Amino acid sequence: MRFLRPIIAAALLSLAPGLAAAQAPAPQPAVRGGGSPTFDAVRARDHIRCGVSQGTPGFSTPDSQGRWTGFDVEFCRALAAAVLGDATKVRFQPYSAQQRFTALQSGEIDVLSRNTTWTFQRDVQLGLEYAGVAYYDGAGFLARRQPGLENAKQLDGATVCVQTGTTNELIVADFARANNIRLNPLVMQNLEEIFQSLFSGRCDAFNWDRAALAGTRARAPRPDDFVLLPEVLSKEPYSPVVAQGDQRWLEIVRWTLFALIEAEEQGINSENVGQRLRSPDPNAQRLLGATGGFGPMLGLSDRWAYEAIRQVGNYGEIFARTLTPMGIDRGLNKLWSQGGLIYAPAMR
Repeated sequence: MRFLRPIIAAALLSLAPGLAAAQAPAPQPAVRGGGSPTFDAVRARDHIRCGVSQGTPGFSTPDSQGRWTGFDVEFCRALAAAVLGDATKVRFQPYSAQQRFTALQSGEIDVLSRNTTWTFQRDVQLGLEYAGVAYYDGAGFLARRQPGLENAKQLDGATVCVQTGTTNELIVADFARANNIRLNPLVMQNLEEIFQSLFSGRCDAFNWDRAALAGTRARAPRPDDFVLLPEVLSKEPYSPVVAQGDQRWLEIVRWTLFALIEAEEQGINSENVGQRLRSPDPNAQRLLGATGGFGPMLGLSDRWAYEAIRQVGNYGEIFARTLTPMGIDRGLNKLWSQGGLIYAPAMR
C-alpha cells in the first residue's frame, strides 16, 4: 500500500483548493465606507456642524434658551442620529442668505440645511451638491391687508421687502416686468430687520417663499393685519446641501433624507420602529438594518436609519411637529401615494 501513498497525497493536494472553497464562508459584499474627509472629521469631533438660517419660522428658529427648532433643524438631528447614533450631537450655526454658501465652501459647516432652493446656477457654478428635495415651495407675497386687495397684480407702486442673496430679488423683478407694474424693492440682509419693517409699515409687502411667509404672518403682532396673496410665483425645491468633492458624504446625507421619507411610506414611525424591526416585511427589514447591509455600504452601522427614525421620527412626524403648527398644510409635500411629490427611491 505504501506505493499508493504518494498517489493519494497528490490527489488530495489537487482537491485541496476545492475543499477549502467549500468549507470557507461565502464572500461578503465589500463595505464601501470610508474615503470621506467630511465623514472622518465629523466622527473625530463627534458632532455635525449644521448651517441654518438666522430665523425662518417653521424651518429653523432659536427659542429664548437658544434651542433650535424647525423642519431643517430636525433633519440635521436625524443625520446626527444616523451618523453618530445620537441626535443631540449636532451644532447649529446660523447664516444669512449671503453667507450660507461661503460657509459651506470654506468648510465651516458639514451640511447646509437652510430652506435653500436648488437652482441651475447654484448647482453648476458654486461647487455645491444638492442631496435631494426635502420640501417643495414657491415664492409669494405677504401683504398688509387693504380693502379690495385680492391679488399681487394690485400691488402696483408698492414697496416690497426682499432679502438680499436670495432668488426672491429676481422673482420680484420678473413678476413686475411680466405684469407691467412697478414694484419698489427694499433689499435688506437681516431677516429680523425685514420682519420689523413689514410689521411697522415700512414695507407694503414681503416677497419670500410661501411656507416661510405663513410663519412670518403667525409671528406678527396682529396677524389679521396681513394676507398671504394667492399667487405662486416660482418653483422653490428645498434641499440639504453639501460641498462638492465628497461623494460618500453626499450619499450619507441623501439617503438619510430618503430613509425618513421611506419610513413614512412604510408606516414606520418613532413609536413603532422597535416593533417593526422584528417585522417579516422585507422592505422594513432592509430599511431598519435587519437585512441588506445598507448601513455598511455607507460606512454606517446597520441601525443608521433605525436610530434616525427612533430618535427624530419619519418625514411626516417632522412635518407635523414643525410646520403644521404654523398653519402650513402638506400640499405638494404629501407622499406621492397621496397625491404629492415626496418620493424616495427604492432601497434595494
